[in-house]
Amino acid sequence: MSSTGRKILIASVILSLAVGFGGGVLVVQHKLADSLPVVRELINRDLGKPEELDFALFWQVWEALNGKYVDPKKLDMQEMLYGAIEGMVNSIGDPYTVFFEPIISTKFQEEISGSFGGVGIEIGKRDNVVTVIAPVKDTPADKAGIKAGDKVLRVDGKPTAELSIEEVVNLIRGKEGTKVVLTVASNGDARDVELIREKIRIPSIKWQLLEGDIAYLQIYTFNQNVDSDFEKAVGEILKSSATKLVLDLRNNPGGLLDSAISLAGWFLDNNQVVTMEEFRDGTRQEFRSDGRGALKIYPTVVLINGGSASASEILAGALNDNKNIQLVGEKSFGKGSVQELEKFDNGSSLKVTIARWLTPKGRSITDLGIEPNYEVKLPENPEEGMLEFGKPGKDPQLDKAIELLR
Repeated sequence: MSSTGRKILIASVILSLAVGFGGGVLVVQHKLADSLPVVRELINRDLGKPEELDFALFWQVWEALNGKYVDPKKLDMQEMLYGAIEGMVNSIGDPYTVFFEPIISTKFQEEISGSFGGVGIEIGKRDNVVTVIAPVKDTPADKAGIKAGDKVLRVDGKPTAELSIEEVVNLIRGKEGTKVVLTVASNGDARDVELIREKIRIPSIKWQLLEGDIAYLQIYTFNQNVDSDFEKAVGEILKSSATKLVLDLRNNPGGLLDSAISLAGWFLDNNQVVTMEEFRDGTRQEFRSDGRGALKIYPTVVLINGGSASASEILAGALNDNKNIQLVGEKSFGKGSVQELEKFDNGSSLKVTIARWLTPKGRSITDLGIEPNYEVKLPENPEEGMLEFGKPGKDPQLDKAIELLR
């Protein structure tokens, strides 16, 4: 690397670290020679009074590695930069605040796409362990018996404990037709699950009429198609013989906030609070319904479980708080934080948590989840054919919802 390039890289390190400490001003002294700059102090002016941070240790370690490490060919300065930034971000302990290197950053937007390559599971972190939020219906993971709450310990033998969610996702995804082996733990028992990657097409909406007058409406995810698909389903329900409604948000890992707010508007009066963002300074921003309200004529019960996360928790909480619509099933996942994507010139990005979601009554979703009004647990190891979502008589949670509507 040229002397000029090296100086630019080092300046990038400094600027990136300054941003991480709250937008402070970093005061440095440069030598015209090739030696590293000496960091004197970091001043954070936003807090009203100077706070100093001795940055000498960082550069001492940097110089020691560059001057003494036995294999200098392994000293990739770009990777050292990324490693320093990742270490800073990871020290916060928030699994949803993540630094993306350029390659991973370009793949991140696939998370809200309706179609991508993989095995069909949504994952998150619970107690710092990679956990299945929900399998996508009729995908390789679903067919292999992977369930919400299962822990993903390894991907092709690589431990996931020290990896970010995005890194694990990147390992699981791959070319269609190729194999990936997940080491999955359920109730303490670990097993290897061999899966063949497929093109995953996420359905958004499905509905059917049960017992002649109950519209059973499943929302699988809040992707880019859900608004139009939901509007179409509403039109069909309104023309049907339905007089009651079961809204099934089980194993719905969430997705787009705007869609959750839009769908809530079909059940609520105009201008009712759907959710609130609470920021670091305690201020709150309200998101309100647009007042379509076409479905508020139907007595409704909502189904949730440990695979209901993010946007599905927002919708369930909004209906429960505003209309006292009863929730049946099990406690939701508890993914109630707001992330913002900060993009950088070299293609890297930072997904940073900027706020928490609250229900209209101010209940925090983060980590706590949404508690059902009626807890109905499903059997751990049902006999084959005895448990089937959406089938009365084979779905205890749905049976309870129908009982309440009757």
